Amino acid sequence: MGAEQKVVAYIHDTAVISPTAHIAKNVEIGPYSVIGDHVEIGEGTKIGPHVVIHGWTSIGRDCKIFQFASVGEEPQDLKFKGEKSYLFIGDRTVIREGATIHRATGEGEETRIGNDCLLMALTHVAHNCVLGNHVIMSNVASVAGHVVVEDRVVIGGMAGVHQFVKIGRNAMVGGMARLVQDVVPFTIVAGYPARVSGLNSVGMSRAGISLESRRRVKQAYKILYRSGLSLPEAISVIEQDVDSCEEVEHLLRFLRNADRGICRERRENE
Repeated sequence: MGAEQKVVAYIHDTAVISPTAHIAKNVEIGPYSVIGDHVEIGEGTKIGPHVVIHGWTSIGRDCKIFQFASVGEEPQDLKFKGEKSYLFIGDRTVIREGATIHRATGEGEETRIGNDCLLMALTHVAHNCVLGNHVIMSNVASVAGHVVVEDRVVIGGMAGVHQFVKIGRNAMVGGMARLVQDVVPFTIVAGYPARVSGLNSVGMSRAGISLESRRRVKQAYKILYRSGLSLPEAISVIEQDVDSCEEVEHLLRFLRNADRGICRERRENE
């Protein structure tokens, strides 16, 4: 560790810090934590006891990582052969007890978590995942490899997300849900397998989406789920019949790229 790092960081005597790690100002590292080669930790971040951070991992400013978390470890992927891959974590993200976050598979590939996220105890983020900003994962929720989670998504406790699934912005996933298809933005899904139960109206309001934009999203939702149209037909009707706004345009982009298909609405007999 360089001379500058010794002056400005607060590191417990029992912590093990690689000489190639870069520790910024006002970082705190608790007892028995291990900071491996190539790790970068941003200013003001606090790392509790018994935390392990490995690999080409970059952690932003003012994050908090609680005890027994494992961050930046090799992926649980048989295709991984020791290649150089990355994990990037944004600013002000909180990682609670026992959470695990893995680097990517593939030379130069990355796992990425945005700003202001909360990953509760025992959550798991697998290789090559991308999580946006303000994402909340409740206790024991897990996302498999290559999952994309857009901004302001809430994933309930013990939910499981299949590899390559995409979860659209401002969506809410119920506890213990099993996700095998893409989750449309602004919706609520729950169940095993997951089905749509309606719009996430409260989440949209809390995110500051205007009443008029919410009305247009609701109109698009009814066309998508209540018209009996196929997905391509529904996209076409939404394009023609729903007045444009940023949220509707985002919804349409998501639907056009829903490679795994989308979670459908729950029927009364389900």
